[in-house]
Amino acid sequence: MKTPGPVSRSKLAGQLRILRNQKKKIVFTNGVFDILHRGHVDYLRKAKSLGDVLVVGMNTDSSVKKIKGPHRPIQNQNDRAVILASLKPVDFVIFFDEPTPELLIRFVKPEVLVKGADYKLEQIAGADFVKSYGGKVKRIKLSSGHSTSKILSRL
Repeated sequence: MKTPGPVSRSKLAGQLRILRNQKKKIVFTNGVFDILHRGHVDYLRKAKSLGDVLVVGMNTDSSVKKIKGPHRPIQNQNDRAVILASLKPVDFVIFFDEPTPELLIRFVKPEVLVKGADYKLEQIAGADFVKSYGGKVKRIKLSSGHSTSKILSRL
């Protein structure tokens, strides 16, 4: 099941069909995951604990530039995906280029949608969609003192 890097939508669709036939609970989260740090690892471990399979939507390089500015990401999307996919809690990494992961969430149709507790429920892309079919939306408390911005400011 685990992949060594990003997956295509067609490959993920096939894998999700198999996993759902096995009655596995699919969890989805998303992010940039540029400079991986302990906060990311803690967050992903907590997200995975909410189900059986963790799918991570990752912003493409072009979408990161739109969100974070012209000097980001520090690492390119393929490197970020390989690093992220190598973490134990992560089963699949898939790119998205849109401003929000809403379309990807509609594609994955997770049983559990996860974001950090720094987001209000009404700010979470795809939350209404997931709740519309009985899925759950969970907000996870972030580890204090760990952020990419703090790491970059020290550099």
